[in-house]
Amino acid sequence: MTAAETTLPTDAVQALAGRWLARLGDDDFVCSPAGLWLALGAVAAGAGGDTAKEFGALLGVSGEAAAGAVTGVARALGANDALAVATGVWSRVSVFEAYREALPGVGFGVLDGQGPIDAWVRAATDGMIDRLPLALGTGADLALVSALALKAVWRARFAPSRTRDAPFTDGYGDTADVPTMHQLIPASWAWRVGGATVVELPCEGPEETALRVRFVLGEERDGPAEALPAAWAPPRRREPVRAEAVDLSLPRFSVRTRIDLCAQLAGLGVGAATDPARADFSGLSPVPLHISDAAQEAYVRVAEEGVEAAAVTAVVMTRGAAPPRIKQTEPIAFDRPFGFAVLDAAGETPLFAGWQSSAPEAR
Repeated sequence: MTAAETTLPTDAVQALAGRWLARLGDDDFVCSPAGLWLALGAVAAGAGGDTAKEFGALLGVSGEAAAGAVTGVARALGANDALAVATGVWSRVSVFEAYREALPGVGFGVLDGQGPIDAWVRAATDGMIDRLPLALGTGADLALVSALALKAVWRARFAPSRTRDAPFTDGYGDTADVPTMHQLIPASWAWRVGGATVVELPCEGPEETALRVRFVLGEERDGPAEALPAAWAPPRRREPVRAEAVDLSLPRFSVRTRIDLCAQLAGLGVGAATDPARADFSGLSPVPLHISDAAQEAYVRVAEEGVEAAAVTAVVMTRGAAPPRIKQTEPIAFDRPFGFAVLDAAGETPLFAGWQSSAPEAR
């Protein structure tokens, strides 16, 4: 495997994440920027004309370059034992052989009802997501589905005996007691980026491939769009915590979100792809297609033993009309709205990102 095949398009995924987060509001959510990039990248591999230009501006690649990048990203992410990546295309219209060959890691099948695809989703996410995040109508001609699934164990697990109720003030200013985990961690696992505080909890596995899970406590008035990018800010922007250890308090929580992507694509700069009169997927099929529906469902659970997360991104296309001794410690309590992110081993590419605004429920 060459270096090019294992390089993640970090800048492109970060840019997509930044634009997307600004459209998701301040309530609880979890999303997968990498999952969205993979799904749209596979679609962009068959785009031409203005459609390809729009995808190129959003994703950093389109056409043949997109196919190679999607293949490389899937291989790079799949190198981590804790993360599973899969993409499938189901179609009832002809798909060019060149498109299939350009995406060797993608499975192709016949579109014959939603049941088989739902079963694929359950298997690909180890049951964390039960079915497609949208319903396939009778007019659907092609469905492209991308899935990411993560199950990782903390290198230093929280002791369940130390979990106890602690106050959490939600985004509306209301305070409630929530199950909160406690652990003394090295100060090197925490830093500041501007006014945001970032805590990283390492996962088990080789240092060069282990995923990085980070939690971000922004300034009092920050929302996710302002706070979350601190999770993937480069080392040169980090200020160390001036202590020998951190006394961490972190709620135990889970979040599940379904996002209607079709309504957001135009705002992300992809308008031609959803317009039957302008869409150009001439590199995908001889049948003129356009994106008629798109959605993502994502899930994350953070608990004493580790983290699990999954995301399924679906794009539906239909026929269109055109082509030791502690001297000093610092307490860090995630006791108000905070962000969280799962990143690649380099700590740069956001695989999952989310926001916890409400008081987590006891589970």
